[in-house]
Amino acid sequence: MANTTHRPKKGSMGFGPRKRANRPYGRVKSWPDSDAKEVRVQGFAGWKAGMTHVLMRDLNPGSPSAGAEVRKAVTVVEVPPMLVLAVRGYKMTPYGKQTAGEVWADAEKLSDVVPNLPRRMPERKEHDSEAHLDKLRESNLTEIRLIVASQPGKISAVSSKTPEIMEMGLTGGDNAAQLEWASEKLGEELTIEDVFTSGSDIDVIGVTKGYGNQGVVRRFGVKLLSHKNSKRRRQIGNMGDFGTGYVRKTIRQAGQTGYHQRTEYNKRILRIAGEEDSQITPAGGFLHYGEIHNHYMIIQGSLPGPAKRLIRFRDASRQRREQHPVDITYVSTASKQGV
Repeated sequence: MANTTHRPKKGSMGFGPRKRANRPYGRVKSWPDSDAKEVRVQGFAGWKAGMTHVLMRDLNPGSPSAGAEVRKAVTVVEVPPMLVLAVRGYKMTPYGKQTAGEVWADAEKLSDVVPNLPRRMPERKEHDSEAHLDKLRESNLTEIRLIVASQPGKISAVSSKTPEIMEMGLTGGDNAAQLEWASEKLGEELTIEDVFTSGSDIDVIGVTKGYGNQGVVRRFGVKLLSHKNSKRRRQIGNMGDFGTGYVRKTIRQAGQTGYHQRTEYNKRILRIAGEEDSQITPAGGFLHYGEIHNHYMIIQGSLPGPAKRLIRFRDASRQRREQHPVDITYVSTASKQGV
């Protein structure tokens, strides 16, 4: 009797092609719609510090451990304030969304706050903000976004002090209200408390840890061939039929492993704390990171990427039906040095 056992291929084709990311931080490709009445920013960014564990009360009445104290693994992310550089308006054309105009903050004011900003972009010395703002008011805009910059100079663990520039979506109100709100924020700092709240769900976009070029067994987890196989075992059986004339993209082969952009949905924020609450740093500091001196977030579970990597956050695009309150009773600050 023939062997009828079947094992599907490992590795989803939805993550192909498995090539290196273009930049060390993620790119947000879409911002979710919401019915918020007040204008607010939909995203933020921070540096992954490391992991620890907490004890929290399980307040889900449908859980088998309802009311009990449970232990959860958490990730700590340092989130210093971000600087609002500009407002960008988009209009709809037959070719999709295109930029209608931008309003930038005063160049001298920006350079005082972020000294290394000219390394990333040229200074706009002749820029009439009021004229550009009037142009946006008269345009038929479909979406308004903020252009913000990170401030790595406030992070002691990161060697590079050159800021990263990225877009952030806005939600709430109409386009006119968003434009006026954004114009008032030009040149100001944006804190994590202005964007998210404790207990809410967010999406995390990051770049995973890179492992360079790896073989097909390490890359896709394919089964090793029999010891009777000729010459080698850590390879696939064949690369397709003779008639095709080329190797199909679905064939598992060696190549780049890791350093891919990935999005994790519905990661729960357990706590958002300010600079005055510095009790999160463990004894001896986080491994490969050090101490935290700014605002930070405690997020339940793991996040993509190694320590010191910039991670982006946005509003949850696949919100859960129920969100239960958070009651943390203990946060571990024991040494992570293995002593």
